[in-house]
Formats: sequence, structure tokens, C-alpha cells
Amino acid sequence: MTYDRLKLGKDWFDKMGWKPFAFQLQAWEAYLDGQSGLVNAPTGSGKTYSLLVPMGLEFVRDHAQLKLDSDTGLQAIWITPIRALAKEIELSATRLVEGMGLPWKVGVRSGDTKLSERMKQKTKPPQLLITTPESLHLLLAQKNYPDFFKGLKVVVADEWHELMGSKRGVQVELALSRLKAVVPSLKVWGISATIGNMEQAMEALLGNYFKPGKYTVVRADLRKSVEVESVMPDSVERMPWSGHLGIHLLEKVIGIVKKSNTTLIFTNTRSFAEIWYQRMLEQAPELSGLIAMHHGSISQELRSWVEDQLHEGRLKAVVCTSSLDLGVDFRPVETVIQVGSPKGVARFLQRAGRSGHQPGAVSKIHFVPTHSLELIEAAGLREAIRRNVVEDRLPYIRSFDVLMQYLITLAVSDGFKPDQILKEIRGTFSFSSVSDDEWSWLLNFITTGGDSLQAYDEYRKVVIHNGLYKVENRVIAMRHRLSIGTIVGDSSLHIRYVTGKYLGTIEEYFIARLNPGDVFWFAGRNLELVRIKDMEVQVRKTNRKSGAVPSWQGGRMPLSSQMSEMIRLKINEVVEGRGQDSELLFLEPLFKLQQKRSFLPGAGDFLIEYFKSTEGYHVLMYPFEGRFVHEGMAALVAYRIAQIQPISFSIAMNDYGFELLSDQPIPIEEAVETNMLGTDNLLKDIQASINSIEMARRKFRDIAAISGLVFKGYPGKPIKDRHLQSSSQLFFNVFNDYEAHNLLLRQAYEEVMDFQLEEIRLRRALERISKQKIVITTPDKPTPFAFPIMVDRLREKLTSEKLEDRIRKMVLQYSP
Repeated sequence: MTYDRLKLGKDWFDKMGWKPFAFQLQAWEAYLDGQSGLVNAPTGSGKTYSLLVPMGLEFVRDHAQLKLDSDTGLQAIWITPIRALAKEIELSATRLVEGMGLPWKVGVRSGDTKLSERMKQKTKPPQLLITTPESLHLLLAQKNYPDFFKGLKVVVADEWHELMGSKRGVQVELALSRLKAVVPSLKVWGISATIGNMEQAMEALLGNYFKPGKYTVVRADLRKSVEVESVMPDSVERMPWSGHLGIHLLEKVIGIVKKSNTTLIFTNTRSFAEIWYQRMLEQAPELSGLIAMHHGSISQELRSWVEDQLHEGRLKAVVCTSSLDLGVDFRPVETVIQVGSPKGVARFLQRAGRSGHQPGAVSKIHFVPTHSLELIEAAGLREAIRRNVVEDRLPYIRSFDVLMQYLITLAVSDGFKPDQILKEIRGTFSFSSVSDDEWSWLLNFITTGGDSLQAYDEYRKVVIHNGLYKVENRVIAMRHRLSIGTIVGDSSLHIRYVTGKYLGTIEEYFIARLNPGDVFWFAGRNLELVRIKDMEVQVRKTNRKSGAVPSWQGGRMPLSSQMSEMIRLKINEVVEGRGQDSELLFLEPLFKLQQKRSFLPGAGDFLIEYFKSTEGYHVLMYPFEGRFVHEGMAALVAYRIAQIQPISFSIAMNDYGFELLSDQPIPIEEAVETNMLGTDNLLKDIQASINSIEMARRKFRDIAAISGLVFKGYPGKPIKDRHLQSSSQLFFNVFNDYEAHNLLLRQAYEEVMDFQLEEIRLRRALERISKQKIVITTPDKPTPFAFPIMVDRLREKLTSEKLEDRIRKMVLQYSP
């Protein structure tokens, strides 16, 4: 009889009333064979146990005397992108450890972990440590870190598709490059939802492990059934507008919540979460105590309470953001509502998967549009799910700010030898192309401050002793440990009641607009600002209802290229009379009005509208390519028109199109004849059309913070936002004027092209448009396609109350 090395795992599954899937068994076998790899499976299919179980099996195999080997040191690291997921993994791992009788301790280390617990972990590490990319780098910044990691068997990067699409993925790549050198037999595994570029995701995760025979891709042959149901008003309004429709569907949303046991209501921004929570309580006060809110700026204590209540099924609904959309398994959740388009198929599927979070169960998601045209996106999402279309996640490459931070991390701990570290970082996907000259520049910059800063001692961070690069200054070391990470944003202030209880964080630029006595909403509470003291916002509860809603930077997500394609496909179905989705049938009056006033573009058409109003002369174009692409395309078109006739424009855009507004006539037909939408001299014209210096300056602020050029302050005493801004601008100006070869400066310009203007996608869009028939119409009034873009322009200038008044006037003015 052959020995079944999986028996203990199968027995535990049997005891739990489960049967392992084929993909789980495949992952167990590959893991025990010493392979690295990636598990690709849908939400709710048991991905976590596909790797937790073989960790336990390997330990049992290698440690016959379990009781004697109870203090075996760190065995496994599980990297997670969000804190809520860390708690979920901890619960799953603890269940396994107890069920299999392992002498293991499961620990969590993140920004929320108390200092006393971190110190315990340092002296006596848990066998399984669940952590974040930032906390993993903090461990690499401690003295004698190789001893801490010497018994490590595996590192798992959970939700790798999410990490890879940010600089946190670069952090993981760099940490793995070091850990592979410390533990040559280390296994590296990732867990990922399906993405369009899975092979590239594998390469980014595994780096120099990405060799035939050295890794395994485990794909679950499980198709998740997802049902999309749009929540629609009783009748379509003739004019759609951004941000107006969603909250008007509140009554229908409350009806869905009341019929369900537990509902997650996803919003795209923390501001929307605050608004929806307050409005739900106003509309249905009987839900008080039964609904809660969850987002990343709320204190850990409040978030943990919400998560516990969800697990126990005590809440009717939670209004949340992406803080709950990754891998978190709350069994009582049976309904998911998405407010506003998620702008991407993968994000939508991730959120849909919070319901029906069991193998074989149907995930149902209700889509609540925030303006009428978003219903086209609902139909597009359903089509993308039917066709199994998902987005690529582009890995960051050559992020020299992250690399510089990493080098100082190594110098702060035990120091590093350049030849050895260069070999390791060239083994990563992100830095495989680093040249000898670039490496020399980096080493020179951290030791002398480079050409521009060598006169200032504080930028001579690293010293060299016998070829070893080390940080010896204790202040520099302490500041660096406090600054590790790549998540940047505006300076955040702590919010506390005057009695001392901590509520969460709020961004400085918002709170600076308020005066003592003003009321704002936060964490579902009406709060009165008492004072700002030592960078701390002191508040008290108030019964006054009207209040400002905090806004956080980075709220607007651009439309993905896959979603753009689906929207164009759905509009083409309407043009050809094949649009049978309920959303498209509902929008029929709007499409008819668009056709009557202007034109409804099919797959072979590109629509340009030109008309005059009391505001001036308007040109609107509809590439349906997303906000970021439209930002670059609008600037490009404006620049090329100005070459024909000197003219200035104000520019507005949304995900469907963009508007150029001028106080003088626009020679649009002549511009079309001169190929204003062509790709000739594209890069040169983009750089001439945008204020590339200003855009790069804004990007550089984050790069300066990550690389350690500017220090963001001590805990509880952050440096004021305007001081950070002026410091980073000073560096930018100096480098731009005197050190053009500076890698951090070059990176700022590259990030503008790659991530803000999406230059590659812009080029593809223009190539597509070159094959289409350009249709220029001159409507006498704004069209349904134009109206939301015009409102978006006003939104930047007006308060919400004034905006609603203005919209009412526009509807009266422009209605048939």
C-alpha cells in the first residue's frame, strides 16, 4: 500500500465536512514537491486552504517529534494587501492549526499591531506570520534579520494581481529577492484572481524563479456564476447627469437591504460611503444599530468591530469601499450592491464574489447607477462576464524611488555589499534592466546626495566601511523606519473626541477648509470641529444634521480598456437594433434623443459635436476610452487646433468623452482635415500640449516621499502638507534645472506618460479612430452624451447645493 502524503489534509477536510477540489490537491502536491507557483481560482473556492494545508503537511513531514519541536521559529510568511484580509487569513489558519494539531502560533504584523506584540514577535516569532509589504520591509530593517528568517520555508503573496498593479508589488519583489538569498530553498507562491496577463504576473512574482520546471500554475476549473441586476428608476429622465441619479434610488436600495439578511453596499470613494450611510439612516431610521460603515480612514477599533459583527451576522448592511472587496469571507452576506460603476470587470467580479461566497453558489450583485449612461456600463459588465473578459494588471518597472528606499532599508539593518545586491535586484522583474551606470548613480546618490545635494550632510545617508554600505546615524535610521512604504497621499490628521477617543484619520486639505463650530460627517457620525491642536482634530458629537462630507484624494477611477470596448460594443448593438439588455431598452428614449439632436455612433463611427451656448463655443468628442486617456487626447487636440488658429480652451472630460470650450469660434472642420487625431509626431505633440513639467512636479511629490528625499514627520506630529509640497517642489526645480539625468526626475516624467496619460492606450485609441468615419454634427442644444461632461466641468467650480440649482436650470433650458 502506497503512502498518501496528503492524508492528514484530506482527513481534516473530511472532519470539516468538506471535499478538496482537484486544484487544491494539485497545489498540495506541487508544494510538497518543493515547487513555487501561483494559484488562480475564483472567489469563494477555497484558495486559502490550497496553500495553508500543504504548509502544515510539510511541517508534519519534516518534524516527526511535534511536541519537542514546538519552538521552531518562523516557517511561513503570508503577505496580504489589506488589514481586513489579514484577519480573515488568521481565522482560517488558526482553524487549520487547531484541527491538524500543529504546534504553531499564528501572528499578524501590520500597521495596527501593538508595539508590545511586535517586540514579542521579534524575540519569539510565530510559525506563520501574516503581514503587509510595508511590515515585511520593516523586518528587513532590523539588525540580524537573516537569523529571524533562517528557518523560513515559504512566502505567499495573496491577491497578487492587486499588489502587482502598484508600487507595493515592487516592494514584494525586492523583499523576495533578499529572502531568496538568505534562504536558497525558499518557495514563493502567489494567489490571484484571473487577469488578462497571467503569464506576466507569474514572471513579476517569481523573478529569477521563472524558469521551466521550477514553478507550477494551478488553475481551478471552476466557473463562478455571477448575476447582474441593475436598479433603475421608474422612468428614464431625458437628461442624464453625473452624481444625481444614485442617491435618488435610495428607496429602492433600502428595499433590497430589508429583504436580505446581510448586504454589502460598495461605493467607489470614502466620501460616497459617508453620504450613503447618512442618507440611509435619514430615510430608514429603523435601521439604526443595524447598519455600519467601513473604510480605510476609520480607526482599527471601529473596523474590527464592524468585521466581527459581519462574521456573526448581526448587521443588516455595511456601506464600504475597497476596504472589504479583497478575499474577505463573511458567510452571512447574501446580497451585494455596487453604487456607481466600478470602471473595471475584475473589480466588479471581486465585489460580486462577496455574496454566494461558497463553492458552486451564485454571486448576485445589484448595480446602482449614479447617472443614466452608467447603465450602459452595467450591460457592458454583463457582456464581459459572459465572454470571460478581464483586465491586465500592469506591473511597475524601474521604480527607482522604491529601490532607493529598499537600499537604505538594507543599510539601516546590517548593511549591504553592492555587487551582491545588484545581482539580486537584477533577478527581479522590475529591475532586470538596471544598467551599471544607473546602479552607480543610485549608490552615489545615497552616499553623497548626488550632484545637486552633496553640500548637505543630511543627504549623505549611507557611509562605506570596507565595501559595506551602512547607515550609522541613528536619527536617519529612525526616520527611515518611520517612512517605509509606498502608499502616499495628502498628510492625514488624527480625529479624536475632546475626551480622547480615537476615530480615524482625515486629510489635511479637507479639514483646513473648516472653522471651529463647523459640522462634518465622519465614520457615520455628525461631528463638530472644536479645534486643531498639534496636528490633531478635536471634535464633539452634535445633533446638527447638515455637514460637509470629507473628500479623499484619488477617488476617481478611470474606465479600463476592456470596459471601454464593452461600452462601444453595447452602443453599436443599439445602433444596429440588437440591444436587448434591460438597461439598453430602458435607455431607449435617451438614445432616440441623442440620435434626434446629433448622431448615435456605431462601431465604424467617431462622433464630434460642435455647438454654441451662452457659455461659448463647445466641441465634444466621444472616444469612450476613460478619463485618463481623454485628459491626454483633449490636451493634444486643443494644442493641434491652436496651431491652426491661436485659441485658448477650458477642458472637461469624463469616461465617455471630452469637451473643449472657447469664447471664440473653433475651426473644427479644418482641424479634422489637417489630421488633428492622427498619430504622427504623437509623443512630441503630447509633450508640447500638456504642461508636462507641472504634471511631473505633482508626480515627483510622491516619488520624493517614497525615496526618502522628504520626511513626512513623526507619529502624531506629521509635517504639514504645504511644507511637504514646497520641499518636494524645491528638489524638483533643482534637479530639473541642474541634474537632468537624475533617475528620480526621469521617473516622474515616465510615470506621467505611462500612468496618468496612458500614452500606449492613447496611441491605440487614435489608431482605432483613424479607421473610423468622422461624423461632425452641430446640435442646437447639448445632447444626452454631452450633458454629463458639461456638469462635470461645473462640479469642479460649484458647491453641491449650487450645482443642483444649476443642473435644474440646465435641464429646463435644454429639455425638448
